[in-house]
Amino acid sequence: MLLRIALIVAILAGLAAGGLGYYEVSTQVPTLTKQRDDEHTAKVNALTELAQTKTKLKKTQSDLAQTQQDLADAQSSLQKAVARADAESKQVDDLNQKLADVTTQRDTAQNSLAAYSATGLSPEQVAELNKQLKDANREIAAINGENNLLNHQLTIAKNHLRELIGPDFDIKLPPALKGKVLVVDPKWDFVVLDIGDTEGAVPDAELLVSRQGKLVAKVILRTVEKNRSIANIVPGWKLGEPIEGDEVTPAHPDT
Repeated sequence: MLLRIALIVAILAGLAAGGLGYYEVSTQVPTLTKQRDDEHTAKVNALTELAQTKTKLKKTQSDLAQTQQDLADAQSSLQKAVARADAESKQVDDLNQKLADVTTQRDTAQNSLAAYSATGLSPEQVAELNKQLKDANREIAAINGENNLLNHQLTIAKNHLRELIGPDFDIKLPPALKGKVLVVDPKWDFVVLDIGDTEGAVPDAELLVSRQGKLVAKVILRTVEKNRSIANIVPGWKLGEPIEGDEVTPAHPDT
């Protein structure tokens, strides 16, 4: 009897526990179903947003590539525009220079025309004067050439005379002849002077080199040009070292 009661109690307890479990499961199923549906919806939404984001990213990348290409094209166009501007600026400078040259030529021509008009001469007279001027210039050049030749021959004659008379013959120079030392070469004992044919210097003439009134050396002219001479220091007459700026005067002035 007790065993039946125990069995009945156990069965009742099992039924109660099963019913309670069923009740709990039946009450949680809608919640779990809703949670599953919500998670599914969220997953679908997330996948949709991801697809949209990928689409936007691809479009952004495409736009960026197009922007970079547009920028490269713009830079290329800018460089070409700068090159064209430089070329045009150079053309403008060239045209301005040509304009300045032409303006100068025009002003010169106008001045020449004004000077010509002021003379009151006819074109034939001006042409004749130009011919006479050219003839005079040719004649002057010929006279200068003859003069140079005569001076050269005179120098040769003086040197020859000196050889005939002997070493004691002193070549006279103009007493007013004065010059200065331009260059000194202490190694070879020669100096370059700022006097020449024009001032009356002649080869083999002797000059005294002085500084502040004191004798420094005696030199003898070896090469005489138009406005310059080269002279050697006479051995035994080097009392000091000649320097640039020292004065030179004739050792044997023609009194």
